[in-house]
Amino acid sequence: MSKPHYDKPAKQQEVPIWIKYLGLSFQLLALIGGCTALGWWLHHQSAMKFPLWLLLGLAIGMMAAGYTLWKSIQEDR
Repeated sequence: MSKPHYDKPAKQQEVPIWIKYLGLSFQLLALIGGCTALGWWLHHQSAMKFPLWLLLGLAIGMMAAGYTLWKSIQEDR
């Protein structure tokens, strides 16, 4: 009597690449938009003429988005 033949377990279905990058785009939008909105709110609370908080919020949001994008690219390699 021979052993039953079993196929190798099927690999997990990978998420289509467009779905992955669609989610990443929303994540980047949320990071940049959220930090900028926080900076805008702080600017209006401080009553400063120069939009320092707005620019800081935008810069922090862009750095966080860049880091997130960089980490996502590193995972694909």
